[in-house]
Amino acid sequence: MKTRLIADLSVSAIGLGAMPMSVAGHMPDEGRSIRTIHAALDAGVTLIDTADAYAPTTAETGHNERLVARALELWSGDRDTVLVATKGGHTRTGGDGWGLDGSRDYLRRACERSLKALGVEAIGLYQHHRPDPAVPYEESIGALRELLDEGKIRLAGISNADPAQIRQAHDILGGRLASVQNEYSPRFRSSEQEIDVCEELGVAFLPWSPLGGITSAARLGDAHAVFNEVAAERGVSPQRVCLAWELARSRVVIPIPGASRPESILDSVAAADLTLTGEELARLG
Repeated sequence: MKTRLIADLSVSAIGLGAMPMSVAGHMPDEGRSIRTIHAALDAGVTLIDTADAYAPTTAETGHNERLVARALELWSGDRDTVLVATKGGHTRTGGDGWGLDGSRDYLRRACERSLKALGVEAIGLYQHHRPDPAVPYEESIGALRELLDEGKIRLAGISNADPAQIRQAHDILGGRLASVQNEYSPRFRSSEQEIDVCEELGVAFLPWSPLGGITSAARLGDAHAVFNEVAAERGVSPQRVCLAWELARSRVVIPIPGASRPESILDSVAAADLTLTGEELARLG
């Protein structure tokens, strides 16, 4: 069975996580960011993941959403083939700090801001960014249900959720949960149970930081030597092996590696064509 996300929107096997383009300390110039997004789209990527909180500071909330919107405006391809996913509920505070607000009222306001930043009438995939301990989870997911019913979002997803929360969201949304976005990589494998639940329910699983995070992706092979070994044998990068390993984990997995250079995302996209053998997968664990 195909997931709702894949069946409804023909999403590519690899998406683009746009966060590195808007986080202080890692931001490339706007021109390079746009070239990176265009390189991904020209290579067949049809899913771009962003969030209102991907911004250098609180004052610049929505920075990454506006950047993605600008890149799509300048792209020569068919924008209707691209699914832009964004998130709300993870806030910026105190200039460059982080906070949470999963309340119904906040999520509805955040969605309206994201609609404006993206320049769309309906958001392709809107995700609750992170559970807020101060707000009942059913209230947060209930807000997503309202937005879905009102047509402000086309699909609803959640992020940083445990198996019980995935099932709860699936029920509250009346079986319309499209995706779960949790951290998953060779460094962080504790989302195995969540992947299994997503496979059972037919929900897409979008690993964030699939290469280990902004500061660790370049050293992935050093930290996990077996990925370097398989990569050397195949004549490819350890990052490409890593994404192919994740794709082999389940049919519902759609990695969303971050990139700030065209060369990086093109290498990531090529992972969709790398089929690892059973022996290689056993070695990678």
